[in-house]
Amino acid sequence: MNSLCSVLKNISPAKIIDSSIDYSKYVTLDLSLNNLDLTEKKSGNSDDFEKYINDYLKKNNAEVAFGGYIEKRNLYQRSSIFKSDMISERNIHLGIDFWIKAGTPVLAALDGSIHSFKNNIGLGDYGPTIILEHEIENQKFYTLYGHLSLESLQRISVGDFFKKGEHLANIGNSEVNGDYAPHLHFQIIKNIEDYWGDYPGVCNKNDLNFYIENCPDPNFLLKII
Repeated sequence: MNSLCSVLKNISPAKIIDSSIDYSKYVTLDLSLNNLDLTEKKSGNSDDFEKYINDYLKKNNAEVAFGGYIEKRNLYQRSSIFKSDMISERNIHLGIDFWIKAGTPVLAALDGSIHSFKNNIGLGDYGPTIILEHEIENQKFYTLYGHLSLESLQRISVGDFFKKGEHLANIGNSEVNGDYAPHLHFQIIKNIEDYWGDYPGVCNKNDLNFYIENCPDPNFLLKII
């Protein structure tokens, strides 16, 4: 049996953001601890961060800024859900983020049905989230779409089927998406365990090897670069 990574690599490229935007309008974005410019702009404030993103897109003549898989970030320090006296701080990002204006259409990455959905309320959390279940070459896996609009959770039900490239949802704004600049968090999950409408999108260094295995690089599927 082929591994999930092999299956993903053999699938034709999937587009999950407004299909009218060509990949030539995408630009990579570094949000790691090495981005001193971002640190100086105090990105913990969603308004400041949104301005930073918009200025970055304009400077690069781009419409979508993306990146972040296995990226160590300081964006999460303002929220208590990422740190505890009992465990190491969670600050390593497990998906790819797509930074673009609120309301932008989000597309199903592959044929699949809705496994679960939930509004994960709280500072730094996903906000509205949809998880699709897929099965290809006897490999069952999941794709998670976080930081959506509230409207995205209306008129959908568990089990609803979406074709690859079909309009699934829309990107939410900072009022509903956990207080971030508008973006989509996209993540692939091999074993979702008992999670429902939610799954960790950030981990600590001690658990990194487990999550690299369970959450492979989304670009295996997307093939943006």
